[in-house]
Amino acid sequence: MSALLTTAEYTAIAQNLKFQTLAYIDGQFQASVTGRTFQTTNPATGELLAEITACNSQDVDIAVAAAKAAFEDGRWHKLSPNERKHTLLKFADLLEANTVELAVMESLDSGKPVSECQLTDVPEMIHTIRWHAELIDKIYDSTAPVSSNALSLVVREAIGVVGLVLPWNFPLLMLAWKIAPSLAAGCSVVIKPAKETTLTALRVAELAAEAGIPAGVFNILPGGGREVGEPLGKHMDVAMVSFTGSTETGRLFLNYAAESNLKRIVLECGGKNPAVVMNDVEDLDQVAQHIVNGAFWNMGENCSASSRLIVHTDVKDELLGLIGLHLNDWKMGNPLDPNNKLGSLVSRTHFEKVKSYIEQAKAEKQHIVFGGNTEQDMFVEPTVVDGIGAQDTLFKEEVFGPILSVTTFNTIEEAIALANDSVYGLAGSVYTSNLRHAIKLSRAIRAGVVTVNCFGEGDITTPFGGYKESGFGGRDKSIWAHDQYTELKTIWIDVTEPDLH
Repeated sequence: MSALLTTAEYTAIAQNLKFQTLAYIDGQFQASVTGRTFQTTNPATGELLAEITACNSQDVDIAVAAAKAAFEDGRWHKLSPNERKHTLLKFADLLEANTVELAVMESLDSGKPVSECQLTDVPEMIHTIRWHAELIDKIYDSTAPVSSNALSLVVREAIGVVGLVLPWNFPLLMLAWKIAPSLAAGCSVVIKPAKETTLTALRVAELAAEAGIPAGVFNILPGGGREVGEPLGKHMDVAMVSFTGSTETGRLFLNYAAESNLKRIVLECGGKNPAVVMNDVEDLDQVAQHIVNGAFWNMGENCSASSRLIVHTDVKDELLGLIGLHLNDWKMGNPLDPNNKLGSLVSRTHFEKVKSYIEQAKAEKQHIVFGGNTEQDMFVEPTVVDGIGAQDTLFKEEVFGPILSVTTFNTIEEAIALANDSVYGLAGSVYTSNLRHAIKLSRAIRAGVVTVNCFGEGDITTPFGGYKESGFGGRDKSIWAHDQYTELKTIWIDVTEPDLH
């Protein structure tokens, strides 16, 4: 892992970056059919970073045709698993060699702290690609238990051309979560980065080409949802779409599939995740650290953020006091300063949305315990709002920003009911020193990931996705991620001896 630099060193790197701004289609960087572009800016400063090619449905048709041709002639999926593995491992090595550059670029484009990009996002991206690459030649197909007169094989085959639609909150890491298993399976991919955060995806395309991923197998189309995402979702030659983003947009992809070829859809959508704190915890200070990290990591722009603190009445006041102490360590400011844990929000539109929740809380005279200030342009202080009831907006709606709501309970049954009182079911966390409580709560909370006495999402070996309106159709990460990019085929071979008499 590369060591952190100084603010001056990161700033110097930022000033010398050269951005790729063209779409990547069939092994070539090229302008869109229309020649149109859009601007991308540094959200922390408002500085214009680049004018990026804006693709549309015509570009989608061209990229999908290239991906389909690459799939049909087998230039990637017909390679031996070992050959695909070594190409992806070379790809990971190139990414690692460019860790600092990618981290700075990610920070500039998204407002994320550069330390988080360099120490977490980029290394996890590389680890994800290596892990799935190493898995390629270790997944075995099956035989079915049939009579001696037949041999039945159950095999996985790459599904074909897949569309990968990315969010803006973890641009590189979410890219890796999708390209690693899909390329490992042998698919050809057409990627739509979020319009707010496109630069690192285009840099990754340059490294993919250098690694030897064949032309047509890896394509990137910058642009908006209506112009690129919707045509991908409706395209008759796209066999599958994996989408991470809002539940509202996720619903659209289900409609697109119904209106077109019934393509497979995998959705990882929103969350309003509970952190349940019992009154039997042994180390409340440690709990406070996890709560702060879970609520405010990545400025709360995280679908699995612990945005609802559901705490036993007996320990609420003490826990809030400890949360306040740990918030002192979460410095906010210039994302290129490695001492800052909090950067800017990703865009003006999103900043105004998050700000509106704080203004509503103030207007309703809700108890803002910490934070609540948005004087700095595009920066929002970590904010804790106490006394939130199950009918309040902050309890129900996903803010996707640094706002933690606090709700109390008295019994474990009440805690379970509050935790599950949501249309979402992505993640949850439980804090208790009682084993029975830990088991009861973790089994009862309706979410795809439940952590006990910590905040997290597991690691690359564990599946990630949600229940209810948080997810649909599959999981990211782990060996299960490969399943959604493959079809199961039964091959039945009759071995009955012919009757020659």
